[in-house]
Amino acid sequence: MCAMRAARTHRPLAATAASAVVAVLLVAAGAAPAAAESVELPAVRVSLAADEPCATASTRQADTEPWALTSLGASRARTLSEGARTTVAVVDTGVSDSAPALSGRVSALAGADSDCVGHGTFAAGLIAAAPDAGGGAGPSGLAPRARILAVRGTDERGGVTAQRLADAIRSAADEGASVIYVGRALADGKAVLSAAVAYAGKKDALVVAPLAPDALPKDRSGKVVRAEPWYWPAAAPGVLAVTDFGPDGTRPDNAPVVSGADLAAPGDAVVGIGPAGKGHYIGSGASLAAALVAGAAAQVRARYPDLSAAEVSQRLTRAAYPASPPRLDPYAALTTVVPEAAGTTPRAEAAVVAPDAPPEPRTRALIITAASAGVVVLVAAAAVVIPRGRARGWRAADS
Repeated sequence: MCAMRAARTHRPLAATAASAVVAVLLVAAGAAPAAAESVELPAVRVSLAADEPCATASTRQADTEPWALTSLGASRARTLSEGARTTVAVVDTGVSDSAPALSGRVSALAGADSDCVGHGTFAAGLIAAAPDAGGGAGPSGLAPRARILAVRGTDERGGVTAQRLADAIRSAADEGASVIYVGRALADGKAVLSAAVAYAGKKDALVVAPLAPDALPKDRSGKVVRAEPWYWPAAAPGVLAVTDFGPDGTRPDNAPVVSGADLAAPGDAVVGIGPAGKGHYIGSGASLAAALVAGAAAQVRARYPDLSAAEVSQRLTRAAYPASPPRLDPYAALTTVVPEAAGTTPRAEAAVVAPDAPPEPRTRALIITAASAGVVVLVAAAAVVIPRGRARGWRAADS
């Protein structure tokens, strides 16, 4: 049996983020855990200061399947759908055309094919990164055959306004994206962002967004400001609003506390790709949880092409693992009979050779692998806390 731990606080979005460690243990079946080998990964950021350099390729890799994918049963869900013939718009800092794991599947509007910050590329990787062509067990997306439409919703360094974000959502809908991932949560812009979401809904695009920012800003005195009761576009009608949880099933101590999430998904100590190369980054926050939900939405849209955006949202929430809020279960969303969708026939996907691999992350996590049994993610305590999807045959541990 093995354990995985992650730092319980989000990394501050400072100019110089402290390093984090991903420790990987290889454990022979039945044998005691060996000593951990620490690997330092860079942290993905939401924005950069004017004098900070752009994110570059990471030189480090995580060699085991990240806990987020294991806990979601990603491998099993991908046997049913890999998101083929769907387009997911990533409204964020851009998506780099130099990321090998997304090679050949990214189109971009107005220069969004570059990503100085790296956040948009990281999110796109959680949605659609191809598994390592060499058979490695590192990070990959839930929908590795989906196409990514990069739409810049920020300036080059991640600065954002409500109007700019709203315009990007409308552009994504006009381009025919069936799922629109929005990587930001703003305290203002209710009217303009709600109108943009309604516009996307009329074009049958499902908008997925983080319930709250990944970290709260500080005031002039350096004190962290209080969370707002609502953030946009997540609070707009029709948006699938997503919050995050960590490897032990809880949220980081300093994560913004906001109610009203439709779904929760892994979002702490999440490993993914960078803007170039095959190294890995690590990050935490609801924006990353929302990217995983967007990937699952692409899987559902590919398997059930006749469902409307509202029905896809309903399938994801009704098939979720029962909790408060419900927790994403991709396999259940692809197999559960939901009353409103009872007559739908799943569409099979033709076998295809998947593309390249991803880049790197940064937050403390302990990943352990069992040689004969595969990867099992547990909490570094006596009981298993990570929620198990009922459709995968998992149950919460007895107390």
